[in-house]
Order: sequence, then C-alpha cells, then structure tokens
Amino acid sequence: MSVADSGQPYDIEVQADEAYAAAVDAGDLMRAAAQTLRLAGRLSGGLTIVITGDEEVRDLNRTYRQIDAPTDVLSFSEQESAGEDGPALALPPELAEEMGAYLGDIVIAYPYTERQAAAFANPLRSELRLLVIHGTLHLLGYDHDTPEAEARMWAAQDAALASLGEPRQSPRTYDA
Repeated sequence: MSVADSGQPYDIEVQADEAYAAAVDAGDLMRAAAQTLRLAGRLSGGLTIVITGDEEVRDLNRTYRQIDAPTDVLSFSEQESAGEDGPALALPPELAEEMGAYLGDIVIAYPYTERQAAAFANPLRSELRLLVIHGTLHLLGYDHDTPEAEARMWAAQDAALASLGEPRQSPRTYDA
C-alpha cells in the first residue's frame, strides 16, 4: 500500500521485514512522511520506508558510511546518487519525470528503535514517526552537520511532529 493509492500526490511505500510487519502501522508511517513532504512544500514525490533489523542496518552503515555500528535510521537520497556514475541516461520524458520525483529510501532498525524509545521514555509509535520524519527531511536535503543546519532541521522536524500531535523531540543526537 502507498499513500498514492489513497489519492494523495505522494508515492510512499513501507516495506517491513516479516519479523516486524505486524508491529508496524504502515499507514501511520506513510502519513508522517507525507505530512513532512507537505510541510516542506513538496507537491509530489516518492520514497520507500524499510523496517528491518539491527544487523542489516549495521551492514548498510558500514558499507555506505564506513561506521561499523548499528544506528536507528539511515537515509539514502536518490538525488545525491543521480549522476555519480557518469553521464545521466537519456530517458523518455515521462520516465525521467517519474524518476526525478523519487526522493530515496529510509531504512529503520526496528530493534534499535525499540531500545531507543525505551531509553527516551517515548512510545514506540512516536519514535518510529520521529525517525520517518527525520529520514524524510534528510531526503529533502536537510542535515545537522552545523549548528545552523541543525537548528533549521530541528525546526522542520518539530513542526512535522506538532502537526501530527506529537510533542517536541529535539534536541537529540542523530547518526543519520
């Protein structure tokens, strides 16, 4: 199921490993991502949210960030990877438009998130929403690598959380 199926302008898909699928409210996570896109002024776009285990995320973290440790969330922007391997492909305009609207993937380690939610005394559902919002903002180009960038990202994150009825979560330290 995707948000696009419900008539929304976003194509958001949730893929959860079998071990976590029953515990994840895919519709809630899609709504959190869609609301973040909406508040950021994106009229359309697509992304995939993957819910998986700690080892899978650790492998991705080691491979793509050279950090051999698990983490809560990783974002893989399609926009960053476009053009990295040479010249762009000559695609038909409709396919190029569709691919250009795809923002990327958010990968969340469910067990790590459970532990983190407990550590912050945060309901698991709220923690998952927070990570989806955080990951979506990264896909939109937000970062927290400088104090100014962090303030901008935290403000956007807090606005998205508030619009979903969640309390303010920032500041926090994030790896992604």
